[in-house]
Amino acid sequence: MLLLGAGLSACNTMDPTATGAIAGQKGPLLVSDTERDCLGRAMYFESKRDDAEGLLAVGTVVMNRLEAAMFPGGICAVVGQPGQFATGVLTKPMREKDLDKIAEVTDAVLAGERHPKVGKAMYFHTAGYRFHYGNMHYVAAAGGNVFYEKTRTKLPATQIATPFASSQVATAVAEPSAGQ
Repeated sequence: MLLLGAGLSACNTMDPTATGAIAGQKGPLLVSDTERDCLGRAMYFESKRDDAEGLLAVGTVVMNRLEAAMFPGGICAVVGQPGQFATGVLTKPMREKDLDKIAEVTDAVLAGERHPKVGKAMYFHTAGYRFHYGNMHYVAAAGGNVFYEKTRTKLPATQIATPFASSQVATAVAEPSAGQ
């Protein structure tokens, strides 16, 4: 695994005991520089780099997976799981001009902030793609992605298609999706 030497690990200045948890959110999580780097990389490569909402949404999914027994332990293990995140997410170079923003949102996620509409969702895909599986309940759109929960029961055909058309991706974060 390649660490970004002067990247996110240099931004490990957050003192979670001083900031405390964000009201109504998860408590702060102390992690190593390596784990912080893995979280930032997932957020960076899986969303639009200039969209804080999208970064936060991807970070929320990573944290949801971290808490789920079905995914491996540790942020780097979750992000590095084969077939789950973008190829090369842990090794590709990041643009230096994006590092401050990524570090800021990474610290917010580790401090307990979560995207309010992503909720407990552990899955997402690029907005505009359509998958016709009957177990996908879409909850939010942010950063060029749509986020969904897998259901145990098959949903009606009217709920299977992505409820967020390309033109709705930017506004879907502010408005609840159909059926909520």
